Amino acid sequence: MSVTYYFAIVGTADSPLYEAEFGVQRNENKHLHQFVVHAALDLVEDALFANNSCYLKTIDTYQNLNVSAYVTPSNVRLMLVHEAKSEEAIRAFFAGCHELFVRTLLNPFYDPSMPIQSRAFDAKVNALAKKFLI
Repeated sequence: MSVTYYFAIVGTADSPLYEAEFGVQRNENKHLHQFVVHAALDLVEDALFANNSCYLKTIDTYQNLNVSAYVTPSNVRLMLVHEAKSEEAIRAFFAGCHELFVRTLLNPFYDPSMPIQSRAFDAKVNALAKKFLI
């Protein structure tokens, strides 16, 4: 069974700061994944009112795709489109990615409104995906 994960970090102005795909690469689904994440952003806002925690679990489904979200205290959204449900693994992945994002914010040369283009950040996110998702 081939499973694809699409991960995006969305800034406070609804602009994508980082995108990555894990698992089996299917280029025809990349735009579909972006669309599903964009459509789920409003549901994240609604879920924040009902939930106190940063991890909002699965907030939306589209066909066989689930969308899970994690919102940082600074209102940056970490979104994951996935087929399989493993809540604890997804929570651990989000926690690790949040820590990496905070470390990136501590860099004085990084502008928080700009996309993350660091190869080291990308490698660490991929390592977290291999550890918890794949």
